[in-house]
Amino acid sequence: MEQTKALNALEPFLALSKSATSPRAAADLIVRATSTPNAFIFTELLQTPQVQALTSSSDEYAPYLTLLQIFSYGTYTSLTDGTAAHALPTLNDAQKLKLRQLSLLTLARGSNQTSSDDTAASTSGPALSYPSLLSLLDLPSPRELEELVVSTIYAGLIHAQLDPKNELVRVNSVAALRDVAPGSDNSKNAIGGLLSSLQAWAGRCEATLQSLEAQMSGLRADVDRRAAHAAAWSDKMDRLVEDEQRGGASSGLPSVGSGNVAITRAQAAGSAAALGDLVTAADPHQHQQRRQLPGLRPPPGRV
Repeated sequence: MEQTKALNALEPFLALSKSATSPRAAADLIVRATSTPNAFIFTELLQTPQVQALTSSSDEYAPYLTLLQIFSYGTYTSLTDGTAAHALPTLNDAQKLKLRQLSLLTLARGSNQTSSDDTAASTSGPALSYPSLLSLLDLPSPRELEELVVSTIYAGLIHAQLDPKNELVRVNSVAALRDVAPGSDNSKNAIGGLLSSLQAWAGRCEATLQSLEAQMSGLRADVDRRAAHAAAWSDKMDRLVEDEQRGGASSGLPSVGSGNVAITRAQAAGSAAALGDLVTAADPHQHQQRRQLPGLRPPPGRV
């Protein structure tokens, strides 16, 4: 999100750079870009031909290229360090604030400093001391430093907490809004760290793909095993039915698999008739009661 805002803030100046054909226009463009809010990335503007042409311009405008390089990957101390520091243009208040914010971002990202105070020993993560920041950012008082830290937090450059009691700025995270000087050790370290991160990510992706492939192979094997089991069970049932049918046919009995009943209706009717004759002959009175019982009705044609 912060990178998108920074790139959108720089976009108008990239468009204006195409018409900045004179050194004066290019120098004015640099001042406006470094003064505007939310513009914290300047690499694309620094690489435009119109800005790079300031290298061969007069001594009046050439320092503006150096100034843009400082805003791109330098710190506030770069204004006083180096042989060309005295020739740099004077910064306005907006430029001073932005360069201090970018410098604080750089210090927060690269610092591993922790407080030597025993009361702060339990706090993990990098911490920047007030005295060092006051010196590096050229600020006169802790109050102005705290105001700078608050403005940097609201700008989305860092996530940090102020610890006035121990005079520390405890940094939680920083935004990826700072360019790296070409050919510097930081650039090499950044590229090496990026390559290491990409290699680690590629390794995790490969391991995940192998794990998924193993799971898919296991699922396919389980499906094949279930299908083979079902086919074997179906064949076994078919053989049992065929054996039952063949056994019933050879013994003269109806087959269970054919759906016939062991006792036919005719045999059942004849048995019922014979039973009725026996009951009538034994006791005529029971014959009358038998006619009233459900399930013992006399066969047709008999009283």
